[in-house]
Amino acid sequence: MIANFVLSAFAVLGLVTIWAIVVFTEAARRIPVHYSKSVFRGRRMYRQSGSTHIPLKVNSAGMIPLIFAGSLLIFPAVIGGLLTGLSGAPAAVIRAGEILTEHFNYGGSMYWLFYFLLVVGFTFFYTDVVFRQQNLSDTLQRNRGFIPGIRPGQRTADYLNGVMRRITLVGALFLGLVALLPFLAQLLTRLPANQSLIIQSTGLLIVVGVVLDTIKQLEAQLLMRHYEGFIR
Repeated sequence: MIANFVLSAFAVLGLVTIWAIVVFTEAARRIPVHYSKSVFRGRRMYRQSGSTHIPLKVNSAGMIPLIFAGSLLIFPAVIGGLLTGLSGAPAAVIRAGEILTEHFNYGGSMYWLFYFLLVVGFTFFYTDVVFRQQNLSDTLQRNRGFIPGIRPGQRTADYLNGVMRRITLVGALFLGLVALLPFLAQLLTRLPANQSLIIQSTGLLIVVGVVLDTIKQLEAQLLMRHYEGFIR
């Protein structure tokens, strides 16, 4: 009976997690953009305008924050193991090593707390660095594009940065919750960490990302075959 409940709980949790990863991976905030250009017809110049949008993804960092955070959290436990293994070391040093080993092992509560905080922090850091390098405001200004109601230049850059920070907060909290999946699964099943089925958040993100990318590539190939006659 208990085994069936555990398997059912993990199946439901896994399906809900996969659905949430797909939704947040594909979710994006569309920023409307208008373009104006001059076209000469004979001796007269006409102004034409077109509209499109800039998709700002909610989860633009992907699984990179999870990898960074997991890599950093290895060091406290390693340092703690080295300190406890020192022969002839003072009692305070050995005690410090024991504390690090106890709280920063895979099943410790401090491990999951710092894991969540580091994932959220790395999500903001990585997204901000990558987004600023794109310099979308200057690109729009060079191509005579503008956001309705926003002045080109610095005002556009401030607006885009503000929108990106707000949607990144949602994506960062989502990645933090995905990182806590093994801890939540342990609480749900009330089993020790070494006896519970572990749902690896990084593995789920990789699998879902590869599947979505494969689907997009298949759609692109089908579209190319559909327009093959026009290309020739």
